[in-house]
Amino acid sequence: MKKILILLLFISQAFWAQTAFDQGNKYYEKENYEAAISSYESVANSGKQSAELYFNLGNCYYKLHKVAPAIFNYEKALLLSPNDTEIKTNLEFARKMTIDDIKVIPKVGFNKLIQDFTAKYYYDTWAWIAVTFAFLFLLFFVGYYFSYSTVLKRIFFFGMFLWLIGIGLSAASGFYEKSRMDNERPAIVFAETTSVKSEPKSAATDAFVLHEGTKVYILESIANWKKVELTDETTGWIEDSAIKEIKN
Repeated sequence: MKKILILLLFISQAFWAQTAFDQGNKYYEKENYEAAISSYESVANSGKQSAELYFNLGNCYYKLHKVAPAIFNYEKALLLSPNDTEIKTNLEFARKMTIDDIKVIPKVGFNKLIQDFTAKYYYDTWAWIAVTFAFLFLLFFVGYYFSYSTVLKRIFFFGMFLWLIGIGLSAASGFYEKSRMDNERPAIVFAETTSVKSEPKSAATDAFVLHEGTKVYILESIANWKKVELTDETTGWIEDSAIKEIKN
């Protein structure tokens, strides 16, 4: 009985989330972006997430010229769908609205090659790829076990070997990507203007100034301060109220 109630609750929540999402789409079509944001945010706050949801939120904020939340939601969408060209395009448009022009120092080396490969998919997607390969491995095992032909046995055995490699590779990629996303903590500056300090205290010297929409990476936390790094590898301390972390 308890399991049935949980299932019914899950179904009702999913139905409510879809209804709110559809309502947000209707508001968006009517160019009522504030109302659309309210509907989309209610879905996000309920714990439901998807690339489409965050992409639509980003579009609403972009239409209202709200730079930081537009970039924040596009970044959230890109986390869930790393290969979506439409999300990437809109994110680039939103970034052009920012004031700060910070150089990006490209990363090189073997770790960069691994990261480029694993970042092709969200870690949940890698998990589903591993499950698919495991299913195919099982099918080939059944084919190998029940096959009487030597040729077919060799084909099925070779296929099992390939799918086994695929399982290991996709599972390792998923674990690597999850670990990378947990350790690499990107955030967006939401304050219109904020001073980045040389030390984690208000009286410290200003290292530089950042404006809304700029992307930073959180390195460590002390009280209400975050040590951040920019894409040009400049570091400094910023009040945590000035930024919003792009959590997975």
